[in-house]
Amino acid sequence: MATAVLGQDDRRLLAESSLDFLIVEMVDLMHRSPSDTDTTETDKEAAYFKLETLGYQVGMALVERLTKDRPRFLDNLDVVKFICKDFWIALFKKQIDNLKTNHRGVYVLTDNNFRWFSRMSGDGANAEISRQAYAHLAFPCGLIRGALGNLGVSTVVIGEVSTVPQCTFQIKINKP
Repeated sequence: MATAVLGQDDRRLLAESSLDFLIVEMVDLMHRSPSDTDTTETDKEAAYFKLETLGYQVGMALVERLTKDRPRFLDNLDVVKFICKDFWIALFKKQIDNLKTNHRGVYVLTDNNFRWFSRMSGDGANAEISRQAYAHLAFPCGLIRGALGNLGVSTVVIGEVSTVPQCTFQIKINKP
């Protein structure tokens, strides 16, 4: 918690719960249709695209702040390690739990306790809970893609939910 006296600390602070609830409401708003019975696959794709685009913009801005005093990264693996450590700590106060790569441009990041899923109720293995959790992956996929894009790495990011609160992000680097 911040203990700085007002005016002596130039950081802007925000309660974590406020951000968590903002994300939940943002996803709900994007997936809400004028009539809940008329939600089509096209509406779901449009909502996913909007959330991913918002995440992309936020990821680009956030990584700009986090890397302003750092030297340039040498290769793509260093960039992905930065995402797994520093970027994830800035967002979720923890590192990614597991990073795997095939050394051919595909990276799999696993978070065993994804914070934005922690408030979802259910047993975790339920298909309905996993479907609802998938809707919440568009924004973090955009965050990762935006951060990598700002660091000069063009990617495709795919989020997957097997059991809540675990999720994986597959990063495929586009070849130039």
